[in-house]
Order: sequence, then structure tokens, then C-alpha cells
Amino acid sequence: MKEECAVIGVCSNKDVIDQLYCGLYSMQHRGQESAGIAVCTDPASRGESAGYTGHIDPTGNTGNTSSVSVHKGMGLVSEVFRNLELKGDVGIGHVRYSTTGESGIGNSQPMVINYAKGSFAIAHNGNLVNSIDLRSALKMRGCVFSTTTDTEIIAKLIVQEHMKTDTFTDAIKSAMNSLEGSYSLVILYENKIIGIRDPRGFRPLVLGRSNESYVLASETCALDAIDMAFVRDIKPSEIIIIGDGLKPESHTGRKEKIAHCMFEYVYFARPDSVIDGKAVYEIRKNLGRILSREAPVDADMVIAVPDSGITTAIGYANASKIPYGEGLMKNRYFGRTFILPNQEERERGVRIKLNPIRSEIEGKRLILVDDSIVRGTTIKRIIRILREFGASEINVRISCPPVRFPCFYGINMQTCEEFAAAKKTVEEIREKINADSLAYTSLEGLIKAIGFTEEKMCLACLTGDYPIKDKQMKLEL
Repeated sequence: MKEECAVIGVCSNKDVIDQLYCGLYSMQHRGQESAGIAVCTDPASRGESAGYTGHIDPTGNTGNTSSVSVHKGMGLVSEVFRNLELKGDVGIGHVRYSTTGESGIGNSQPMVINYAKGSFAIAHNGNLVNSIDLRSALKMRGCVFSTTTDTEIIAKLIVQEHMKTDTFTDAIKSAMNSLEGSYSLVILYENKIIGIRDPRGFRPLVLGRSNESYVLASETCALDAIDMAFVRDIKPSEIIIIGDGLKPESHTGRKEKIAHCMFEYVYFARPDSVIDGKAVYEIRKNLGRILSREAPVDADMVIAVPDSGITTAIGYANASKIPYGEGLMKNRYFGRTFILPNQEERERGVRIKLNPIRSEIEGKRLILVDDSIVRGTTIKRIIRILREFGASEINVRISCPPVRFPCFYGINMQTCEEFAAAKKTVEEIREKINADSLAYTSLEGLIKAIGFTEEKMCLACLTGDYPIKDKQMKLEL
């Protein structure tokens, strides 16, 4: 299991392809393995561009009878959609970093489902914790799967429920009763877009609008990119439907205790996004200010591991009165090393991605700020490179408390063996990464910086207290 994805849906009075493209481009940081767009079109208006995949459903069937058309492929948004020739005034999009399931075109999204009552396309950000049981139960009912993703599980469950109910909305509500884990979904159905957020609100989903369009997206930075005004966050357990007349219709599924993922604020979201009323940029600056008070150190310059450590480093520098400088230059054409598919690629990527600026760091005592230490291999390589370029002292400051427990809700951290902090003290980690000093923000400092009460956040990877208990994962299909 590996994850962070982004979803977007646009319903408009005009063609939505440019809005979908630009929205996905602005959220490329959430997934770099594959990208896709599905739109409602008339068969006669479909493009046949290079790389166009036509109409697809998870069983591999292709054809031109459905009004849902899809274009998707492996790679970045700019690569996948280079020759895109789709048109439609309602559509959804997705960028993927592989969740449950392998990295490959068969598991890329959106997925299109055909069944007796019609067809729909679906895109998913999140991870189900009961996917194995759900898949087994659905197979016993006769479902055939052609992908290894939990997105197909959600889709097939909705189909099963729709065959028993009158409305698609009721089918979604019934399906939600069996889903456990994190999910923000966008669905394209009968010229409507439908947004769904899991009852605990693990993953973000926001609503935006203009005079002639509505949009659902994983982050508000996508709204800014397509000149949409922010309306509100989709509430946990909410189902929102936007179609004819562009009047949102809201429904509510089952209620659960809220558990917003703290990693969204610390790492995943773009700094210019606002999630559940919290400005990510301000939170990260607050983390830096708090860290400077909790772990002061005498030094010549504060530098960051770009990009995720920059805002926190600025906050640390402002509070400590130590100058902030660019010690590491990032190759802007290289993706996030944390979300590369395997460790070998992550380690090789560090040197390509980051290069020290010798004139800035040579002979200086540095405070190196980053968002987190998970495995410890990346920060160790960065420290080694900084020493090679002449840094006299490297004091590491981390804005997230030590990560010690697996995440089952959609982050690439599933076994305790991966974590540097699982069996090591802070001093032992300092020795492992070869830093002169190492300090983390306290749990209390993290909670204060984010601004939610502890009861409304998922801190399981830090504390081991999981919001979904084993008894809640038992199926009642």
C-alpha cells in the first residue's frame, strides 16, 4: 500500500477539459505515477488522439456505446494529456500514487463501470482497511475483478447496492455503510458529478464555483489554478451531487468520529492550500516557531529540505532571529522522493533532486529543517552531501514528532520496520543520520500548531491510537 492521490470533478455550462487539466496539474504533488480524465460526451464528438484510450471499464471491454469517455496513462499530467482531444461539460480527473494495488495502467483512474442500470466513472483518494474482506465477499456474490485497487471494490459495491435500490444516491449511502478507511471520491454519473468524503474526514475534499461552473477537488490550490472561488469543505460523511442547473444537492451518510490526517498539514498538501478551515502555510510557519522555542540551537543559518521543509524553516528563522538561506537547490523537474515507488529510486533521486550551494553553506553551522523522518535514509544522504560541500555543523530540526507506527489510511508507511524511530531513541537516530544534534516538535506542539483538538485528528502513526478499531472492520454485508 502506497498513497497520496488527488481527485477533481467539474460540472459546467462549457467545456471542462482545460479546468480538469489545470486542476490536476496544480495537484501533481499528490501523485506522479499516472493521470486520467473522464468526461460525458456524445459518441460523435470523441477525439481519437495519440494515446487516447477510448471507453474503458475494469473488465477490459471497449466500445462507443457509453456516454462516458476516458483518457489516461502512466506519467505526469503534462505527458499523459499532451495530445488530449476530449470534450465535455461534465468530467472528473485523477492523479495517482499507487494505493492498494500495483502501479500500472490497469490500475490507473478514473475507472469506468458498465452495468445493467447504466455506467459511471469513479476516482478515489484514500485507502480502505477492509478491502480484502470486501473483495472476498463481492467475489462470493459473483463479482469479477480485473484490477487490484480498492477503487474497483468501491465501484462494484455501489453497483451491487444500486441493483437493490431505486436511486444511485441510496446505493452510495448503502455502500458507505460497508466501507472502512479513508476515501474522498468523485463520480461521474448521468451528466452529474458526485463528491463523497469518508465519515472521519481523513482525506480532504473542497467545493468551489464560478458563475458557470462548480468544482470538487482534493485541495484549494486547484480552485485557485482554475480561477474558482472557494465555497466550503465537503463535510465528513457528506455526499454532494451537482448536475442540471448547477445547484448542489447534499446528502449525509453514516456518522463517525472525526479524524483529520495530520500529515496533510505537515507534508502532503501544498502550502497555499486551506484544508478544513486551516491555512497550511500558517500551520507550517507555526510549527517552525514552536520548534524554535522547544529546541533552540546556536547556528549561522537556517536552511530547509525543499520544498516541504521551507515554510517551517521560515517560521523557525523568524522566531529564532537566525537568518534563513537557501542551502539546497532543488531540481524543479524532479518529483517527490518520498513518493517514489521503491527505496532504491528514492536514494538515487536525492542527489539528482537536491544540490548544495557551496558559497552559502561552506564553513557554516546549519540548522536543517524538514517535515519528518520516516526511514531516515534520505536525510542521512542530505547531511552527507552538506558535509561534503563544507558545512561545519548540521543541526536537524523536524516539524513532526517521531513516526513510530504503521499507517493504514493511505500513506506509504505500513510496517514498523520501516521507521527509524520504531526501535531507536532520538540520540540513536541522530547517530544513524550523522547529525550534530536532532530534535522533533513535541506532540503537544504539533496539535497546537494545527489548531484542532487532539480528538479531531488522526495521530495514529505517532501514538499508535487508531481511529478505526478492529470491531468496526467486521463486515455486515
